[in-house]
Amino acid sequence: MTQSNETTSYRDIKETVLARIRSGEWQPDSLLPNEQDLAVEFSCTRTTVNRAMRELADEGFLERRRKAGTRVLSAPQRQARFTIPKVRDEVEALGGIYRYALVSSVAERAPDWLCARLALKPDQHVMHVRCMHFNGNTPFQYEDRWIVIDSVPQVVNADFASIGPNEWLIQTVPFTNVELSFLASRADDSVAAFLDLPIGEPVFTGERITWLEGEPVTFAKMYFAAGYRMTTQF
Repeated sequence: MTQSNETTSYRDIKETVLARIRSGEWQPDSLLPNEQDLAVEFSCTRTTVNRAMRELADEGFLERRRKAGTRVLSAPQRQARFTIPKVRDEVEALGGIYRYALVSSVAERAPDWLCARLALKPDQHVMHVRCMHFNGNTPFQYEDRWIVIDSVPQVVNADFASIGPNEWLIQTVPFTNVELSFLASRADDSVAAFLDLPIGEPVFTGERITWLEGEPVTFAKMYFAAGYRMTTQF
């Protein structure tokens, strides 16, 4: 299945490589021809081949190692991708009316567990913000967030009475890395009260940590009301 067209695109190369993998022409763990040889075969530049191979590696079909070449993975490793949306956008996408309410915002010494989680020094301080997000009059999400003041010094002047910390951070501070975790937890007294749930009720919970160039920015726990659904495609 050789391409000879000088206008061969990286998409054409991806389709051909995938077809060879799926047909068994290129077996799992087999080594692919080098990029220069593929460029000659497809009558295109090496840059075009490199982009196709890079995307196939990102999509979990190939493994690329410097000086060791490119191999077909024995089991494709597909990656799910998540965005970090504004809660406002989530509610409005459901056709709802977004409302926000601040519960509390206070600067405090970082608790020991947070110091351990974010590798903070014992005397570092954070802005601890708790707030509610509503769909109309119905609880949508309870947010419990810590923002590292050394990393985001402007947070001490943020007006969280008028804007949620999620939305403020998206507008104010970029991030270079993020860790997302999803789990089922049980509603304690405060979570149950905010989300109008029985104490001990299972709650869909998200935890998010973001960093900027290696420095921790924020740790957040998001508790969602019953019926919340998260969907991704890969």
